[in-house]
Amino acid sequence: MKRFALGAVIFTLATALFADSDLTPLAVIKLNKTETVTLKQLKTRVEMYQKQNGVASFTPEQKKDILDAIIDEKLVVQAAQKAGMQITDSQVNQYFLQNISQQVGKQVTEAQFAEIVKQQTNLSLDDFMKQQVGMSVTDYKAFLKNQLLAQQYVLQQKQSEIQGQAPTDAEIRTFFEMNKASFVQPDMLKMFLVIVPKGTDVEAARTRANKLLQDLKDKKITYDGIKNTLKSDSSFQGGDLLVNKSAQNAQQLGISYQELIELFTRDVGYLSNLNETEENFQFYAVREKYSAKMLGLSDIVQPDTTVTVYDYIKQNLTQQKQSQYLMTAVQDITKELDTPQNVDRKKTGDALLKLLNW
Repeated sequence: MKRFALGAVIFTLATALFADSDLTPLAVIKLNKTETVTLKQLKTRVEMYQKQNGVASFTPEQKKDILDAIIDEKLVVQAAQKAGMQITDSQVNQYFLQNISQQVGKQVTEAQFAEIVKQQTNLSLDDFMKQQVGMSVTDYKAFLKNQLLAQQYVLQQKQSEIQGQAPTDAEIRTFFEMNKASFVQPDMLKMFLVIVPKGTDVEAARTRANKLLQDLKDKKITYDGIKNTLKSDSSFQGGDLLVNKSAQNAQQLGISYQELIELFTRDVGYLSNLNETEENFQFYAVREKYSAKMLGLSDIVQPDTTVTVYDYIKQNLTQQKQSQYLMTAVQDITKELDTPQNVDRKKTGDALLKLLNW
């Protein structure tokens, strides 16, 4: 019994020592307020990056780089706060929803995403986020908030320089020549799709869908008329869709690839019969068909738009240049802020690397 008690005491002491070690201060940021970066915070961030990048472990030198990144982030955030800048919780939630909606492939709420996660992984959203990024939803949103605030500050400080980043005409034309084979318009068609959800009254939905379809056949209503009706009537959805002849588009439409091929055999003006699914009634009309072709610099990237290939390349190269300059701007700003007056590094050199060798 005495041995067991002694073992329990040793275990308790060891646990306390490890806990104390995790609270070891690595740096103190004091630009706008006193904020300590602890070993535990670094471990959390390292774990996050390991999960995101599928890496088993980082070297002490790489962990030092991550520590420097945390210090830089806190410096910029404190500088932004000192300048009176803020990011609201609603802005963070909106950004979070944009990210998860991209993963799902459609617009979803946090509750809907949590339900999808539960169905596919049998995990709660918190457990799923910890598995994916090493943080709970609350912690991840706090991380996003700092990232957005830091980004806002850098954009404000370097706004004119960033906006001035633009490709030359020669760079645009060179990019086109080097990637000419990728500028192809596939076989496409424009279809007008009408969907009437069944809701709680299936027969009422069926009647509504049939009337819309019959009114189109009898030319009592136009496609623009249906669009105008949607402004004040939310009982159904409708609009034009551009469809590519691809397996991905077939999946997005909820049909087989063979059914998609058959769709492309329809003539312009074709109006389908009413189709019933588990959730709704729907029908479609073929409005335009576009044959596959190679695109030149002056061609429109996508039917029914005004963006040319030249404009498209210019926009993308501009974004690349701005992103590259933004990285340089971040480095310049953090270098200016990283002074002994603003940062007190508690561990440096070999002592730091030794501490990071876990």
